[in-house]
Amino acid sequence: MGIVTPGVVPASRLVADAAPAWLEDWTAFAAGLSFADLPEPVVARTRLVLLDCLGVVAAGMQEPEMRALVDRLAGRRPGAAVAIGSGRGLDPRDAALANGAAGTMLELDEGNQYARGHPAIHVVPAALAAAQERGASGPALIAAIALGYEIGARIGIASRLRVTMHPHGTWGTVGAALAVAKLHGADAAAIGQAIGIASSLGLSTSRRTMLEGASVRNTYAGFSGQLGLAAWDLAASGFTAERDGIGTVYGSVIAEDFSAAAMTEELGRRWEIARNYFKRHAACRYTHGALDALAAIVAEAGGRIDPEAVRSIEVETYVWAAQLDHPAPRTMLAAKFSLPFALAAALVRGAADVAAFRDAARADPRILALARRVAVREDPALTAQLPGLRPARVSVTLADGRRLTAETLTNRGDAEDPYADAEVVDKFRDLARPVWGTARAEAVVRAVAELDRAEDLRPLLALIA
Repeated sequence: MGIVTPGVVPASRLVADAAPAWLEDWTAFAAGLSFADLPEPVVARTRLVLLDCLGVVAAGMQEPEMRALVDRLAGRRPGAAVAIGSGRGLDPRDAALANGAAGTMLELDEGNQYARGHPAIHVVPAALAAAQERGASGPALIAAIALGYEIGARIGIASRLRVTMHPHGTWGTVGAALAVAKLHGADAAAIGQAIGIASSLGLSTSRRTMLEGASVRNTYAGFSGQLGLAAWDLAASGFTAERDGIGTVYGSVIAEDFSAAAMTEELGRRWEIARNYFKRHAACRYTHGALDALAAIVAEAGGRIDPEAVRSIEVETYVWAAQLDHPAPRTMLAAKFSLPFALAAALVRGAADVAAFRDAARADPRILALARRVAVREDPALTAQLPGLRPARVSVTLADGRRLTAETLTNRGDAEDPYADAEVVDKFRDLARPVWGTARAEAVVRAVAELDRAEDLRPLLALIA
C-alpha cells in the first residue's frame, strides 16, 4: 500500500521564504494597516455591523440555555469581560464563547453571501474581549474587526467547504485570531503565526446540526472567538504554525480547491465587510428569498391572505434552500431551517420574527396544517445563479382556484438590495429595548456611532454589560 501522506520537504530544500506569497502579502498588509487607512464607507459599515451584533447578542443572551451557560461559566471562572446583556462578567475566553453563541441563537446575525457564512459573529466577540483587556480605543477596535472580517470572509471565498460541513466555527477562527493579534500590536511575523495556528483550531462542524435543530450548532461561532484568543496566546508564547496551514486545511482537509489568488485580489481596495448583508427574518438566510416573495404576494393581495383559504404553496428555489423542506420541526432552531414552517408562520402571524419560531408558534395548529401544504423543490436553473443571486419562486393557490405568484432574485438586505442604515438601527432597537430599555439602547446607538472618535471603550462596555 502506498504512502497516504507525502513526506515533508526539509526546510533546507524549500525555495526562498517559508511562507507562501499570498500569506506574506496578507501579514504585511494587516500589520501595516492603521485606522486612518480605512475608507470611510468601511468605517461606517463596521460600526453598523458592530451595532447589529450587539443587538443580536443581547437578545440571544436572554434565551434559557444562554442564561444557564453564563451562570455556569461565571460560577466556575468569574472575570471582568462583558457577557453582553447578561449583567455578568466572565473570563475573556468564556465571554467570547457566550457572546458568539448568543449571537447565533436567534438566527439574526449578519453575513456575507460571497463567503457563504457569517464572519462578524466569529470576530466581534473575540475582538471585544481583547479590546477590553488591552484598553484599546474605538478606532483600534474598528480596524481589528474590519481586518478579522476580511481574512475570514476571503478564506470562505477562496475555498469550498465540504458539503457535510457547517461554515460556523471554521474560517471564522482565523478571523478572530487576526483581530486579537492586531489589537495586541503584533508585527507581520506574529500575525502569520497567530492565523496559521488558528487555521488548525477550527471545529469539525456538522451541517446536520442545523437541519435537525441541534442547538450545539449555536456554539460554533462562540468557540471560534474563544479559539481565536487561544491562538494569539499560543503564538505569543512561542508556539509555531504550519508553513501554509490555511492553504492545507482549506485546500485539502475540510475544503477543496483553495484559491490563493482570491486571498489578495484587490486587497485593501475591496472590503468584504462593505458588501455584507443584514437579516430581518429570524430564520436561515436560505429561507429569505421565499419569505420575501411571499411578502410580495400578500402585499399584492391587499395586505392579508386568510391561511384557511390557501390550498397549497409551491416553492422553487436553489439547492441549499430546497434542502430545508421538513414541515414539522421539533425545536426552535429546526423551525428556523424549515421553509414550510417559516412560510406558514409568516402567513399566519404576519412576520417571520423571533416569536414566529418559539414554542407557541410551533404548537399552533393553523401553522402546522399550512406547513403541510407547502411543497419545496430545487430548480437547477436557480441553483446555477449562486452565489451572486439567491432566487426563489413562490406560488400560492387559493381554495377558489386563483394562483398568486412572485419571484425574487436576491434577498432583501443583500448587497444588491440593501437595507438602509436606519432600518438596521431600527432592528437593533427592536432587539435591544426589551433587554436594556429605551434610554440605554439609544445610548448604545450613540456610543457606536461615535466609536471612531472614542479614546476609551469603557463607556460602551458599561452600557452593554
